[in-house]
Amino acid sequence: MVMLIDVVVCYAAMACGASLDAAQTLGFIVAAGVSCRRVRTTRDGALFAIATVLVFSLRSGLLELLARREAFPIHIALPLTVITTGFLLRAASRSSAGARWRELAVAIVGYAFLLRLVYAAQVELLPEETYYWNYSRHLDIGYLDHPPMVAWLIRIGTSLFGNTEFGVRFGALCCGGITSVFAFRLTRHVVGEDSALAALVLVQVLPFFFLSGLLMTPDAPLTATWAAALYFMERALVAQRPRAWLWLGFSLGVGLLSKYTIGLLGCVAFLFMVLDRPSHQWFRRREPYVAAMLAAVVFTPVVLWNAQHDWASFAFQTSRRLAERPRFSLHKLIGGALVLITPTGVWAVVAAFVRRGSRPGMGTGEERLARAWRLLLFALLVPMTVFFFFSLRHEVKLDWTGAPWVAALPVLAFGVTRSYAAPAPGWCRGLRAAWPPTVFALLLFYAAGLYHLVQGIPGVGYPRQTELIPVGWRDLGRQIGAVADELRSTDSDRLLVVGMDRYAIASELAFYSRDQIQSVASTSTGHLFEGLGLMYEQWFPAQLQAGRTLLLVAWDPGALDLVHLRDHVATAGPVIEGSLIRNGMLVRHYYYRVAHGYSP
Repeated sequence: MVMLIDVVVCYAAMACGASLDAAQTLGFIVAAGVSCRRVRTTRDGALFAIATVLVFSLRSGLLELLARREAFPIHIALPLTVITTGFLLRAASRSSAGARWRELAVAIVGYAFLLRLVYAAQVELLPEETYYWNYSRHLDIGYLDHPPMVAWLIRIGTSLFGNTEFGVRFGALCCGGITSVFAFRLTRHVVGEDSALAALVLVQVLPFFFLSGLLMTPDAPLTATWAAALYFMERALVAQRPRAWLWLGFSLGVGLLSKYTIGLLGCVAFLFMVLDRPSHQWFRRREPYVAAMLAAVVFTPVVLWNAQHDWASFAFQTSRRLAERPRFSLHKLIGGALVLITPTGVWAVVAAFVRRGSRPGMGTGEERLARAWRLLLFALLVPMTVFFFFSLRHEVKLDWTGAPWVAALPVLAFGVTRSYAAPAPGWCRGLRAAWPPTVFALLLFYAAGLYHLVQGIPGVGYPRQTELIPVGWRDLGRQIGAVADELRSTDSDRLLVVGMDRYAIASELAFYSRDQIQSVASTSTGHLFEGLGLMYEQWFPAQLQAGRTLLLVAWDPGALDLVHLRDHVATAGPVIEGSLIRNGMLVRHYYYRVAHGYSP
């Protein structure tokens, strides 16, 4: 009955001239109002209100996704969406605060996966994602700033689903699933089935893991292989499974094809073998050495690429970073931890490792559990110690410490399930109160944020930092594409579109161009004017662009000033301002000008 009312209200609103989004919103509000009559208590009402917001975000995204497909006209997409989310709304109205936590955990895991699945195809790509998409258009066995796995995964995804947002992010969704599987299995072996389910929830909702399972960056395959390697490391060193060494070596090799950071896990394994007495035996056996050789063989393509390019990538990630101007950034490292796993997560990790009685197997004769706990401690502290000392004199990035938090998942999960045991230590009781609001707040943030990025929340604008917020790139590609097409009609193929930054503008313009094949071959960066362009410096050597006409695009008109250009162009046209608009609100201005006769 509620679903029928929902559909009727939607069609009545559209008959009165309302837009599809407004009509479905009105229908959902009426349906939610009817459903809430089943709610009996204030606490159940709060849970129903939270569930209503979550379901609405999922419903809006699903309707928008279906409405864009020719196979789903409105008279099919609307009822299908109403029926699908109607069952979710009905379940929310009948649930209660006393529902079993297992049922709630399964619901959270399913919801987080569906939310990523629905919005992965609609949220505009971040500059990093389009840059790595350009990797995949210049397919190779290595690149300057990263190994090739991210490019290979994007190439597979776009081969299956086209050069679309979903095609680019398909690999990230798969990597998120792999991370979830190994986090679940690792936690189950270390602290049990109940904690494994809690770990599965945490890997869906903690910010780093949610985003690494959605955004296609090197962190997606790195996190998946990190989780796999840590699982097989526990199987090899703690469970004494010789065959696990081969899988460990393979996981480390694939991880090195994703991001060099995973090499720290090799250090973890070595130090644990040195300091853990039962693990001394492995120094006398062949399995660890075979695993190391297997990892090296899998990593061979990157070594070959570096050998052919003067070891450029290795230098970029080591000596070049160490040669940067000294800069204290420990505060950013600490702040990053609070963002990546939330303050509740940081509190839980610290409490679990330093408080007595908080570790499974301690004082009970369970030596295997104690050793597994120490391995997790090693796997977390070794990378964090490296980043700690690095941050004392160098800049650290937010995502660098993301993957090592895999080792904290069993610890966090044990704290969650331990907090519901009776009797429980005081710190467990504190976490009992902190975790539910943390989880629900994160889900609400993801649901509202993704909805805002696609449909827009009325009256709420967008930050001007489009490099961080994926809004406006599609519109910029359309507008600049129209200008470029007009110029090409008189200048043939000599036109080169140049984003006057490191890679963001050029990469986004290439992806959101009407003709992506042509745009990939004719879009470059500010390295042509002595800036940095990373891989664009190899894809578009300045010496080969001599004489070309340039369409220069920038966020700041100062970047197009003739003072910066006069040594490299013969003539330049006026600076023209453009605007990016979303839902009637200004996102930001951009600027462009045409320059002729480029001279490197």
